[in-house]
Amino acid sequence: MSERAPNRVPVIPLRPPAARPAPSRPAPGRPAQGRTPAAAPKEPLWRDLVGDVLRRERLAQERTLQDVADAARISMPYLSEVERGRKEASSEILAATAQALGIGLGDLLSLVQDELARTAVRGAVHGRGRGTSVPRHNGLCLAA
Repeated sequence: MSERAPNRVPVIPLRPPAARPAPSRPAPGRPAQGRTPAAAPKEPLWRDLVGDVLRRERLAQERTLQDVADAARISMPYLSEVERGRKEASSEILAATAQALGIGLGDLLSLVQDELARTAVRGAVHGRGRGTSVPRHNGLCLAA
């Protein structure tokens, strides 16, 4: 009879090993326990900015969702989702909605750009952004 070596295979644990206790002093270049470095703020999503501008313009005109949706020939629930930043509207939808509000697509996009610049400046003022642009005004006034 021959001698056989026992079967041995490497075992990969399903759970990570237990965490070691934290050292009393943080290592150089690492934050103290419980403190995390300030995360860079996320820039707002385009769809959120577009929705905010559309809603503000609609409310400034004292119009209902149904009224604007009918004029733009889109469904009221869809317009609501666009205003809330839940849907990314196509250029056709944006143009139709802007027209229903009595503004051009260029004006809408300019208002959104102004809002983005305002957001970037606000973040820079509070030390949370890299915004260096200054909002410009194009003659259209939104209720703040």
